[in-house]
Amino acid sequence: MNPLLINLNGWEIPIIVIVILILFGGKKIPEFMKGLGKGINSFKKGLNDIEEDIKADPTDHNSTSSGSK
Repeated sequence: MNPLLINLNGWEIPIIVIVILILFGGKKIPEFMKGLGKGINSFKKGLNDIEEDIKADPTDHNSTSSGSK
């Protein structure tokens, strides 16, 4: 693990949050988090769709690959 993240004291975290607020502003952070949340949800949905496709018919993949030979 990164040693910088482990060595943060209690008072250093609020300072980092204040610096981020100053750099990005209060309006940009919620927009960024909303976009990040949508991206994570989309990624999870894609993973679930792939898992469902594999579980639904695992022999379908083998028959299409052998039929093209």
